[in-house]
Amino acid sequence: MLTISSYTAELIKDPFGILSGTRYEYVLNLDIPEDDELHHELGVYVRVVYKEQDGEGSIVKYDLHERSTDRYLDFDLEEEEEAFLLSFCKERTAEAEG
Repeated sequence: MLTISSYTAELIKDPFGILSGTRYEYVLNLDIPEDDELHHELGVYVRVVYKEQDGEGSIVKYDLHERSTDRYLDFDLEEEEEAFLLSFCKERTAEAEG
């Protein structure tokens, strides 16, 4: 399971009204055990684009990066890890709006 050590969240501005729903960019710093294939000495973070529309939330996209170098890591998360990210973003967005 993923452990999030810190995060930032930012509303993605859409001045032209092109995007549907409201979108947020989350940057989540991850603590990954050494025995996990995703583990990197320099650390890992995930950039998540989260969308809220009609009371429903979804992940539009996520990318994994090495923390110190910002190098893209070509990994896909497992289903339960993606579900965890969705839940995390949904809860934080509700807290920020509430």
